[in-house]
Amino acid sequence: MYFASILVGLTYYLSICLAVKEYLFKTCENSGFCKRNRELGRNIVKDQYNFESPYQIDASSIRIDEAGGTVDFDANIIKVLPDESTRNFPLKLSLIEGNILRFKVDEEGRDGSLEGVRSKYVNHRRYNETSKWAFAKTALNKELIGNVEYILNESQLIIKYGDARQYKAVLDFKPIKLAVLYQDEEQLVVNDKQFFNIEHYRNINDDKSKHLSKYEIDYNMFKDDFTDSKNDQFPLGPESIGLDFNFKQFKHVYGIPEHADSLSLVDTTNSALPYRLYNVDIFEYETHSRMPLYGSIPFLTATKPRVSIGVYWINSADTFIDINKQNPKEISTHWISENGIIDFMIMIGEKPNDLNKQYGSVSGYATLPQLFSLGYHQCRWNYNDEKDVLDINSKFDQFQIPYDTIWLDIEYADKKRYFTWQPENFPDPARMLNSLDHTGRNLVIIIDPHIKTGYFVSDELISKKITINEPNKNQTYHGHCWPGESVWIDSMNPNSQSYWDDKHRLSKSNKFFGELSTNIHLWNDMNEPSVFDGPETSSPKDNLHYGNWEHRSIHNSFGLSFHESTYDSLIKRLSGTSRQRPFILTRSYFTGSQRTAAMWTGDNMSKWEYLKILIPMVLTSNIAGMPFAGADVGGFFGNPLKELLTRWYQVGIWYPFFRAHAHIDSRRREPWVAGGEYTDHMREAIQLRYSLLSVFYTEFQRHSISGNPVIKPMYYENPENEQVYSIEDQFYLGDSGLLIKPVTDEGVDEVTVYIPDDEIYYKFFNGKPSQETVQLKKPAETQFDVELKDIPMLFKGGSIIATKDRYRRSSKLMYRDPYTLYIAPNKEGKAQGQLYIDDGESFGYESGEFVAVNFNFDLKQGLKARVNTGSKRYQDSIEDVMIEKIVILGGSVAQGEIKQGTTIKSIQVEKQGKNVIIKKPELQINNDWEIIWDKTIRHDEL
Repeated sequence: MYFASILVGLTYYLSICLAVKEYLFKTCENSGFCKRNRELGRNIVKDQYNFESPYQIDASSIRIDEAGGTVDFDANIIKVLPDESTRNFPLKLSLIEGNILRFKVDEEGRDGSLEGVRSKYVNHRRYNETSKWAFAKTALNKELIGNVEYILNESQLIIKYGDARQYKAVLDFKPIKLAVLYQDEEQLVVNDKQFFNIEHYRNINDDKSKHLSKYEIDYNMFKDDFTDSKNDQFPLGPESIGLDFNFKQFKHVYGIPEHADSLSLVDTTNSALPYRLYNVDIFEYETHSRMPLYGSIPFLTATKPRVSIGVYWINSADTFIDINKQNPKEISTHWISENGIIDFMIMIGEKPNDLNKQYGSVSGYATLPQLFSLGYHQCRWNYNDEKDVLDINSKFDQFQIPYDTIWLDIEYADKKRYFTWQPENFPDPARMLNSLDHTGRNLVIIIDPHIKTGYFVSDELISKKITINEPNKNQTYHGHCWPGESVWIDSMNPNSQSYWDDKHRLSKSNKFFGELSTNIHLWNDMNEPSVFDGPETSSPKDNLHYGNWEHRSIHNSFGLSFHESTYDSLIKRLSGTSRQRPFILTRSYFTGSQRTAAMWTGDNMSKWEYLKILIPMVLTSNIAGMPFAGADVGGFFGNPLKELLTRWYQVGIWYPFFRAHAHIDSRRREPWVAGGEYTDHMREAIQLRYSLLSVFYTEFQRHSISGNPVIKPMYYENPENEQVYSIEDQFYLGDSGLLIKPVTDEGVDEVTVYIPDDEIYYKFFNGKPSQETVQLKKPAETQFDVELKDIPMLFKGGSIIATKDRYRRSSKLMYRDPYTLYIAPNKEGKAQGQLYIDDGESFGYESGEFVAVNFNFDLKQGLKARVNTGSKRYQDSIEDVMIEKIVILGGSVAQGEIKQGTTIKSIQVEKQGKNVIIKKPELQINNDWEIIWDKTIRHDEL
């Protein structure tokens, strides 16, 4: 059996290992529900002057519910069929706190009494539980009625909202149309093209002419001609939904990851493949492609000067999004999902980050991660045994390269059976974990949802009836994955949680998890789910989950349910320890995944074009509310040239999740393998990441309360400058003021950086101050010479960051190291910045155990630090953490004095060219202080 499982895995690899085989995956043209809706849209456009929508809102059905001090609008949508019969679709329109409009439509009569359903097990309802998985666990707060004005007449409903009633929603009843306005200008029109479509229930024996209008086609309504999907039973027949959203006077739209494509989404009108959201296992995916990848976040945003708007499509089924940029005055998008209800939110604000805050208020923000997880992760498929792991661990120290985590892929498990170890290679996991813990290092192991048949875990899953089931007998589904024949845990079944908890418990008897070890964390891979012999390498869509919901309804949220189940188990495992925050990496993700996991972009290749495309991919993930994102440094497949590997490390240090990974057939490529200057430059890059850990951690904390991206596109910083809207090769590290322009091409000796405004920018290559500045009268490009050692960085005037510059072996050993402040005065001679500190591993910060420092610099007055904390005990615990150096870029100073508490002393000043160094100020980071100049600092650029 073991050799059979190897054969299955090898066959899978050979079938698709050279490059992604597009014929294995559907396009819109061979996907029944997409083709039907796309053709409907095309036919409507062709006959737009004669077309009359079969849908209208029954004005007499409108009910206004003001219970509880909020307001909801309920109504009935009527669909008139060709035979003049009708179908009813209940509508609910709600206002959510934070200027969010929600529009929700279900189908009446789907309560279990349908005739002609071709399954005695399947749930008859349209799937309406996506929000259960996608939304944060706290209840949504509806907008108070006092903040809303509305007018209802026979033809439309008008709602005014926002602090100054600056937003307006106008719902027309016939034809149905929803317009959202800002300051009385249309920004978004829903159903502008009348593509609203709900394929109502009908059975296979019904007369088609009674259900299909002349604009519709019947392609694959009750069957699937796609080669690998011919066994799909479609027990409920066609259930698709479709709707258009037109963005007025916008030129760019963003989001809807995951695709290996540009930051600003492209026109798809003449393509067989719109952007597709369907979580699949794709090896060696292509760049500049709209093919689906491992994750799906159905959140699309648009930005222009003065206003940003977003559409969040709350649906976990297979989804296509067409983007039409043919009209220079608008961008039209057509959303098509295989089934479920129509449920979407419209979010609007004046700045791009307003949308992140709104989206996070619904789906949750990323939980503040353990600090170690922001350090460097070393992974490959596979490290062979305990000796190999500890040898790699010691070599990092030998070459003075900091790192925090080593990873084990599937080969650690005995015959790929999760919750077991290969006894000859890993005889004592607790001993290995303790050795790593000695220097603050961690271990991550892989556990996937496929469970090999014929051993205790799969036997228990089957006996407890917590597996994904096949449709005919509603019994455990069997498919193939890495171990060979496998079953899949149904993590959407609430009864599976207690079982998963038991497998992850903290106990002396739990030898698998190293007994009482707390430095072991998890990698949930293959959770799309990947099924080697399934259609599109995934689960058959008519498989059944808890509640008898079809897999087609929940597909994109399954991976989320799996890593959330793991997270809940680890929360319980670690709750009584000091290291309470779990770390989980997931490959499959959905709206809400940001709450509990990091993600990476999957199986990339060791080529320059992948290094380049990964920047917009990670930026897009941040736009879509999933900031803890990264990519395999060096490329998963192949053997990168030394220059490429070096440049990849110099880019990878900016990924919020920073991990090197490689395929089992790739040569060893740890940073010391290349040798010479290449190893030197990789070491320097990793050390720079560690010096900036305090900056990254501060940005993650900022995200955790506001949704702010950890790395953000240029247009977030300069939304008034439309020239930056399509820039995808340079970006900011959050609100730190650090502007990064990585080198992503071979043999480069010069980089071009776009300066987006007239502010001062200080050259800060490799994280080191220089004597060069750039200040342009208007936005323009500027050039810099670069060598292989260089990481092009600029520091924007008006910013302050706090770094830790001493080499340590891991982040844990840096905890009490001193800080260096870097101050970049703006053209007015001012700057500000923040630093957030907590213990980096517990949830104590939720009860106030943190220190937040605000720095303010003024050329004419001085430098101040103001500390906020909710715990005097924690504040006192870091009284020995100091600021050891202050660097003021582009300034000079004569004398001044420091005041902290009752202590007053003179500053020690050293001038280094245009920069000022204040040495050994001996300032405690945990208390207020200020430096007052005796004489004015003269800013050399003023």
